Amino acid sequence: MAQSVLHPAASRGHANHGWLNSYHTFSFANYQNPSRMHFGALRVLNDDTVAGGMGFGRHPHDNMEIISIPLAGDLEHQDSLGNKAVIRQNDVQVMSAGTGVAHSEKNHSATEAVKFLQIWVFPNKRGVAPRYAQQSFPPAERHNRLLQVVSPNAAEGEVWVNQDAWFHLGNFDQDFHTDYQLKKPGNGVYAFVLEGDVTINGQALHRRDGYGLWEVDKLAIQADSAAELLLMEVPMQF
Repeated sequence: MAQSVLHPAASRGHANHGWLNSYHTFSFANYQNPSRMHFGALRVLNDDTVAGGMGFGRHPHDNMEIISIPLAGDLEHQDSLGNKAVIRQNDVQVMSAGTGVAHSEKNHSATEAVKFLQIWVFPNKRGVAPRYAQQSFPPAERHNRLLQVVSPNAAEGEVWVNQDAWFHLGNFDQDFHTDYQLKKPGNGVYAFVLEGDVTINGQALHRRDGYGLWEVDKLAIQADSAAELLLMEVPMQF
């Protein structure tokens, strides 16, 4: 029988540091909720706004798959692997921390805020060589369809992670319907509504709501308004 968990937008943890306004779907930093530690292999889903000219100084990570998705504005990235890049709206960035990497992230603009999702996924392999990649996905490619933007397979043509995880983005017109078929038995899907209103398997969802489903083979998705949706399929046991 299908299982589910609903995380309304207003139930998320919140920290406003002035330069950083962050909403935490799962326990992070000073927000600690024992019932919201992770969804399967999905460990962190932070909805961050960084003020112009500000950012995160260099800090280390290891043995985590880190995905960044800018929603508005540009994010500047530098790391100890020698990468220096600007991640823009419609880009998806993956950093496999592996044996260890240090990086910094800051707003590329001195005046305009940058809004982005920071997502952490537990890997299925520890101690791998650190790796960085990013790719752009034009909005037209995800109009009224679910576009795969992250997968476990480098040959599939998107950025990839060391986990049996698949991410899809969709921009839907009102009244659009589609289905999502899970890729792997034992996986679940965490849906995060970026904008608008959708119904998934009968559950009405609104802007920034999160909805996790597992022990299910397929999702039925209806856009109740113009909507943007992120689906994250991850193993529930890892």
